[in-house]
Amino acid sequence: MIEFTNETLANGVGVIRPVGRLNMVSAPHLGANIDALISDGTVRLVVDLAGTDFIDSSGLGALITGLKKTRQAGGDLRLANPTAQITAVLEMTNLNRVLQPVASVDGAY
Repeated sequence: MIEFTNETLANGVGVIRPVGRLNMVSAPHLGANIDALISDGTVRLVVDLAGTDFIDSSGLGALITGLKKTRQAGGDLRLANPTAQITAVLEMTNLNRVLQPVASVDGAY
């Protein structure tokens, strides 16, 4: 089971923190969190992956869909604190070039 916490920082950046496995079961929940923030007018998002220990193609798909939606709304989506497993998956799929992971939430924008 995965849990999500959302926070909006003082600079208006929305932070989503998934804790657990980001897979085909939990990916729709990530999408719902992204959609909710965009609906509230928060279009600069960071997904903090420090507590996410696994990601599969469904999780990657949810991140790419979120990136597309935030950009269509005039914002962007960035990744922060990816674990070694997630970094390896991003590099193998070359999605590290698109999703641009950074070391910390503060460094994302």
